[in-house]
Amino acid sequence: MATTGTTPKKIRKVDGSGSGDADENRDFDPETQKSLEEIDACQNEIDALNEKASEEILKVEQKYNKLRKPFFEKRNDLIKKIPNFWVTAFVNHPQISAVLDEEEEECLHYLNKLEVEEFEDIKSGYRIKFFFDDNPYFENDVIVKEFHLGSSGDPASQSTTIKWKEGMDLNKKQKERQAQMKNNRKRGLELPRTFFSWFSDHGDASADDIAEVIKDDMWLNPLQYYLVPDIEVENGMEGDDDESEEEEVDDSVVVEEEDDDEEDAEAEEGGEEDVDEEDSFKKAEDTEGERGDSHE
Repeated sequence: MATTGTTPKKIRKVDGSGSGDADENRDFDPETQKSLEEIDACQNEIDALNEKASEEILKVEQKYNKLRKPFFEKRNDLIKKIPNFWVTAFVNHPQISAVLDEEEEECLHYLNKLEVEEFEDIKSGYRIKFFFDDNPYFENDVIVKEFHLGSSGDPASQSTTIKWKEGMDLNKKQKERQAQMKNNRKRGLELPRTFFSWFSDHGDASADDIAEVIKDDMWLNPLQYYLVPDIEVENGMEGDDDESEEEEVDDSVVVEEEDDDEEDAEAEEGGEEDVDEEDSFKKAEDTEGERGDSHE
Protein backbone atom coordinates (compact mmCIF):
# COMPACT_ATOMS: atom_id res chain seq x y z
CA MET A 1 0.00 0.00 0.00
CA ALA A 2 1.44 3.33 -1.07
CA THR A 3 1.87 6.11 1.45
CA THR A 4 0.82 9.68 0.85
CA GLY A 5 2.57 12.90 1.75
CA THR A 6 6.13 14.06 1.33
CA THR A 7 9.16 13.00 3.32
CA PRO A 8 10.16 15.69 5.87
CA LYS A 9 13.09 17.75 4.66
CA LYS A 10 16.27 17.07 6.59
CA ILE A 11 18.68 19.81 7.60
CA ARG A 12 22.22 19.81 8.95
CA LYS A 13 22.55 19.97 12.74
CA VAL A 14 23.64 23.38 13.95
CA ASP A 15 27.23 23.86 15.05
CA GLY A 16 28.04 24.42 18.72
CA SER A 17 25.46 21.99 20.05
CA GLY A 18 28.19 20.18 21.96
CA SER A 19 27.70 16.79 20.26
CA GLY A 20 31.23 16.57 18.87
CA ASP A 21 32.72 16.08 15.42
CA ALA A 22 30.98 12.75 14.92
CA ASP A 23 27.57 14.45 14.73
CA GLU A 24 28.47 17.48 12.63
CA ASN A 25 27.63 15.68 9.38
CA ARG A 26 24.32 14.26 10.61
CA ASP A 27 21.05 15.68 9.22
CA PHE A 28 17.76 15.98 11.16
CA ASP A 29 14.26 16.99 10.21
CA PRO A 30 13.14 20.44 11.44
CA GLU A 31 11.12 19.12 14.39
CA THR A 32 13.99 16.96 15.69
CA GLN A 33 16.44 19.82 15.15
CA LYS A 34 14.27 22.13 17.23
CA SER A 35 14.02 19.60 20.06
CA LEU A 36 17.78 19.04 20.03
CA GLU A 37 18.41 22.79 20.30
CA GLU A 38 16.02 23.03 23.25
CA ILE A 39 17.69 20.03 24.94
CA ASP A 40 21.06 21.70 24.42
CA ALA A 41 19.75 24.89 26.03
CA CYS A 42 18.45 22.88 29.02
CA GLN A 43 21.78 21.13 29.36
CA ASN A 44 23.59 24.48 29.40
CA GLU A 45 21.34 25.61 32.26
CA ILE A 46 22.01 22.37 34.15
CA ASP A 47 25.77 22.76 33.67
CA ALA A 48 25.62 26.35 34.90
CA LEU A 49 23.72 25.26 38.03
CA ASN A 50 26.18 22.41 38.65
CA GLU A 51 29.08 24.83 38.43
CA LYS A 52 27.34 27.23 40.82
CA ALA A 53 26.61 24.36 43.22
CA SER A 54 30.26 23.30 43.15
CA GLU A 55 31.35 26.82 44.02
CA GLU A 56 28.90 27.01 46.93
CA ILE A 57 29.82 23.52 48.18
CA LEU A 58 33.48 24.54 48.06
CA LYS A 59 32.73 27.60 50.20
CA VAL A 60 30.88 25.41 52.71
CA GLU A 61 33.81 22.99 52.85
CA GLN A 62 36.24 25.85 53.41
CA LYS A 63 34.04 27.22 56.17
CA TYR A 64 33.79 23.90 58.00
CA ASN A 65 37.48 23.14 57.56
CA LYS A 66 38.18 26.27 59.58
CA LEU A 67 35.60 25.25 62.19
CA ARG A 68 37.04 21.75 62.51
CA LYS A 69 40.68 22.84 62.76
CA PRO A 70 40.74 23.76 66.50
CA PHE A 71 39.12 20.41 67.38
CA PHE A 72 41.70 18.51 65.33
CA GLU A 73 44.44 20.43 67.15
CA LYS A 74 42.90 19.71 70.55
CA ARG A 75 42.56 16.04 69.63
CA ASN A 76 46.23 15.86 68.66
CA ASP A 77 47.24 17.42 71.98
CA LEU A 78 45.23 14.76 73.81
CA ILE A 79 46.61 11.95 71.65
CA LYS A 80 50.16 12.93 72.63
CA LYS A 81 49.32 11.91 76.19
CA ILE A 82 48.64 8.32 75.08
CA PRO A 83 51.78 6.24 74.37
CA ASN A 84 51.93 4.52 70.96
CA PHE A 85 48.52 5.84 69.91
CA TRP A 86 49.25 6.27 66.20
CA VAL A 87 51.24 3.08 65.68
CA THR A 88 48.47 1.13 67.40
CA ALA A 89 45.83 2.72 65.16
CA PHE A 90 47.97 2.01 62.07
CA VAL A 91 48.53 -1.62 63.01
CA ASN A 92 44.80 -2.10 63.62
CA HIS A 93 43.81 -0.58 60.28
CA PRO A 94 43.38 -3.33 57.65
CA GLN A 95 44.76 -1.40 54.66
CA ILE A 96 47.59 0.43 56.43
CA SER A 97 48.77 -2.61 58.38
CA ALA A 98 49.07 -4.47 55.05
CA VAL A 99 52.03 -2.23 54.08
CA LEU A 100 53.79 -2.28 57.45
CA ASP A 101 56.71 -4.62 58.04
CA GLU A 102 58.04 -5.35 61.53
CA GLU A 103 60.90 -2.84 61.48
CA GLU A 104 58.66 -0.09 60.15
CA GLU A 105 56.24 -0.82 62.95
CA GLU A 106 59.09 -0.30 65.41
CA CYS A 107 59.94 2.99 63.71
CA LEU A 108 56.33 4.21 63.93
CA HIS A 109 56.48 3.88 67.71
CA TYR A 110 58.20 7.28 67.50
CA LEU A 111 55.30 8.84 65.54
CA ASN A 112 53.72 11.35 67.91
CA LYS A 113 51.46 13.36 65.61
CA LEU A 114 49.61 13.08 62.31
CA GLU A 115 48.03 15.93 60.35
CA VAL A 116 46.10 16.11 57.08
CA GLU A 117 46.03 19.62 55.68
CA GLU A 118 43.94 20.53 52.65
CA PHE A 119 45.06 23.43 50.48
CA GLU A 120 43.20 26.71 50.84
CA ASP A 121 41.04 26.13 47.77
CA ILE A 122 40.63 22.42 48.70
CA LYS A 123 40.28 21.21 45.12
CA SER A 124 43.96 21.69 44.23
CA GLY A 125 45.30 19.14 46.71
CA TYR A 126 46.37 18.26 50.25
CA ARG A 127 49.37 17.21 52.31
CA ILE A 128 49.90 14.54 54.98
CA LYS A 129 52.33 15.38 57.78
CA PHE A 130 54.01 12.79 60.03
CA PHE A 131 55.70 14.17 63.17
CA PHE A 132 58.34 12.06 64.95
CA ASP A 133 60.15 12.12 68.26
CA ASP A 134 63.93 11.78 68.21
CA ASN A 135 64.53 8.26 66.91
CA PRO A 136 67.35 5.93 65.80
CA TYR A 137 66.11 5.75 62.19
CA PHE A 138 66.30 9.24 60.66
CA GLU A 139 67.10 12.87 61.42
CA ASN A 140 63.79 14.44 60.31
CA ASP A 141 61.32 15.48 62.96
CA VAL A 142 58.56 15.81 60.35
CA ILE A 143 58.13 14.21 56.93
CA VAL A 144 55.44 15.30 54.46
CA LYS A 145 53.79 13.72 51.43
CA GLU A 146 51.91 16.19 49.25
CA PHE A 147 49.33 15.72 46.49
CA HIS A 148 48.34 18.41 44.03
CA LEU A 149 46.84 18.82 40.59
CA GLY A 150 49.41 19.32 37.87
CA SER A 151 49.12 21.72 34.96
CA SER A 152 47.48 18.95 32.93
CA GLY A 153 44.82 18.44 35.61
CA ASP A 154 46.22 15.05 36.64
CA PRO A 155 47.24 14.60 40.29
CA ALA A 156 50.93 14.45 41.16
CA SER A 157 52.77 13.86 44.42
CA GLN A 158 56.03 14.75 46.11
CA SER A 159 57.51 13.99 49.51
CA THR A 160 60.21 14.99 51.97
CA THR A 161 63.62 13.42 51.46
CA ILE A 162 64.20 11.24 54.50
CA LYS A 163 67.63 11.70 56.10
CA TRP A 164 68.27 8.14 57.20
CA LYS A 165 70.88 7.48 59.87
CA GLU A 166 73.77 5.18 58.99
CA GLY A 167 72.64 1.61 58.45
CA MET A 168 68.98 2.43 59.20
CA ASP A 169 67.60 3.15 55.70
CA LEU A 170 64.47 0.97 55.70
CA ASN A 171 63.86 1.57 51.99
CA LYS A 172 67.36 0.34 51.17
CA LYS A 173 66.92 -2.73 53.34
CA GLN A 174 63.66 -3.55 51.58
CA LYS A 175 65.31 -3.22 48.16
CA GLU A 176 68.17 -5.47 49.27
CA ARG A 177 65.71 -8.14 50.39
CA GLN A 178 63.92 -7.78 47.05
CA ALA A 179 67.19 -8.19 45.12
CA GLN A 180 68.15 -11.23 47.20
CA MET A 181 64.85 -12.89 46.40
CA LYS A 182 65.35 -12.25 42.69
CA ASN A 183 68.87 -13.69 42.85
CA ASN A 184 67.44 -16.79 44.48
CA ARG A 185 65.01 -17.01 41.55
CA LYS A 186 61.99 -17.19 43.79
CA ARG A 187 59.54 -15.97 41.25
CA GLY A 188 56.07 -15.01 42.37
CA LEU A 189 57.34 -14.16 45.85
CA GLU A 190 58.13 -10.49 45.37
CA LEU A 191 58.06 -8.47 48.55
CA PRO A 192 54.97 -6.26 48.90
CA ARG A 193 55.31 -2.50 49.10
CA THR A 194 56.03 -1.09 52.51
CA PHE A 195 55.05 2.08 54.33
CA PHE A 196 58.22 4.01 53.52
CA SER A 197 58.34 2.76 49.95
CA TRP A 198 54.78 4.10 49.60
CA PHE A 199 55.92 7.41 51.11
CA SER A 200 58.68 7.76 48.52
CA ASP A 201 56.67 6.47 45.54
CA HIS A 202 55.30 9.05 43.09
CA GLY A 203 54.53 6.81 40.16
CA ASP A 204 50.74 7.13 39.99
CA ALA A 205 49.28 9.68 42.39
CA SER A 206 45.76 9.11 41.07
CA ALA A 207 45.85 5.50 42.35
CA ASP A 208 47.36 6.19 45.78
CA ASP A 209 44.94 4.21 47.94
CA ILE A 210 47.04 4.50 51.12
CA ALA A 211 46.96 8.30 50.97
CA GLU A 212 43.22 8.25 50.44
CA VAL A 213 42.74 5.90 53.40
CA ILE A 214 44.82 8.13 55.68
CA LYS A 215 43.05 11.30 54.52
CA ASP A 216 39.45 10.09 54.40
CA ASP A 217 39.40 7.41 57.10
CA MET A 218 42.27 7.34 59.58
CA TRP A 219 42.53 11.11 60.01
CA LEU A 220 38.77 11.61 60.45
CA ASN A 221 38.44 9.09 63.29
CA PRO A 222 41.62 7.34 64.48
CA LEU A 223 40.07 6.49 67.85
CA GLN A 224 37.97 3.69 66.37
CA TYR A 225 41.15 1.92 65.19
CA TYR A 226 43.06 2.50 68.41
CA LEU A 227 40.20 0.85 70.35
CA VAL A 228 39.77 -2.15 68.05
CA PRO A 229 41.67 -4.67 70.27
CA ASP A 230 39.80 -3.60 73.43
CA ILE A 231 36.46 -3.96 71.70
CA GLU A 232 37.35 -7.40 70.31
CA VAL A 233 38.66 -8.62 73.67
CA GLU A 234 35.60 -7.31 75.48
CA ASN A 235 33.26 -9.00 73.03
CA GLY A 236 35.30 -12.19 73.21
CA MET A 237 35.17 -12.28 77.00
CA GLU A 238 31.44 -11.70 76.98
CA GLY A 239 31.00 -14.54 74.54
CA ASP A 240 33.16 -16.86 76.68
CA ASP A 241 31.15 -16.01 79.80
CA ASP A 242 27.90 -16.78 78.02
CA GLU A 243 29.24 -20.09 76.79
CA SER A 244 30.56 -21.03 80.24
CA GLU A 245 27.19 -20.17 81.81
CA GLU A 246 25.42 -22.38 79.28
CA GLU A 247 27.87 -25.19 79.98
CA GLU A 248 27.27 -24.85 83.73
CA VAL A 249 23.52 -24.98 83.21
CA ASP A 250 23.83 -28.03 80.99
CA ASP A 251 26.06 -29.79 83.53
CA SER A 252 23.61 -29.14 86.35
CA VAL A 253 20.77 -30.54 84.30
CA VAL A 254 22.74 -33.68 83.59
CA VAL A 255 23.62 -34.09 87.28
CA GLU A 256 20.00 -33.67 88.33
CA GLU A 257 18.90 -36.21 85.75
CA GLU A 258 21.54 -38.63 86.93
CA ASP A 259 20.46 -38.09 90.55
CA ASP A 260 16.84 -38.76 89.60
CA ASP A 261 17.82 -41.93 87.79
CA GLU A 262 19.79 -43.15 90.79
CA GLU A 263 16.87 -42.45 93.15
CA ASP A 264 14.48 -44.33 90.86
CA ALA A 265 16.85 -47.28 90.72
CA GLU A 266 17.19 -47.33 94.50
CA ALA A 267 13.43 -47.10 94.89
CA GLU A 268 12.94 -50.03 92.55
CA GLU A 269 15.56 -52.06 94.42
CA GLY A 270 13.91 -51.15 97.72
CA GLY A 271 10.52 -52.14 96.36
CA GLU A 272 11.83 -55.49 95.23
CA GLU A 273 13.33 -56.12 98.69
CA ASP A 274 10.02 -55.28 100.36
CA VAL A 275 8.17 -57.67 98.08
CA ASP A 276 10.67 -60.43 98.78
CA GLU A 277 10.30 -59.94 102.55
CA GLU A 278 6.50 -60.07 102.36
CA ASP A 279 6.62 -63.27 100.28
CA SER A 280 9.01 -64.89 102.76
CA PHE A 281 6.77 -63.93 105.69
CA LYS A 282 3.67 -65.38 104.01
CA LYS A 283 5.50 -68.60 103.19
CA ALA A 284 6.62 -68.94 106.82
CA GLU A 285 3.03 -68.50 108.07
CA ASP A 286 1.72 -71.09 105.63
CA THR A 287 4.38 -73.57 106.71
CA GLU A 288 3.53 -73.17 110.39
CA GLY A 289 -0.16 -73.59 109.61
CA GLU A 290 0.49 -76.84 107.75
CA ARG A 291 2.56 -78.15 110.69
CA GLY A 292 -0.30 -77.39 113.12
CA ASP A 293 -2.79 -79.24 110.96
CA SER A 294 -0.54 -82.25 110.77
CA HIS A 295 -0.23 -82.46 114.61
CA GLU A 296 -3.96 -82.41 115.00
